[in-house]
Amino acid sequence: MREQVIFKCTECGDENYIGTRNKKKHPEKMEVRKYCPRLRKVTLHKEKK
Repeated sequence: MREQVIFKCTECGDENYIGTRNKKKHPEKMEVRKYCPRLRKVTLHKEKK
């Protein structure tokens, strides 16, 4: 039941990370703070549609 998701930086728009989540347990979109190599700092990354 795990699905792959792509995380997109909210500041620069780059798609930097791929992760997984369980859709049954967490139906809402994920938001995580990750390192953005383009900006060289930690930014909020949201799940891409």
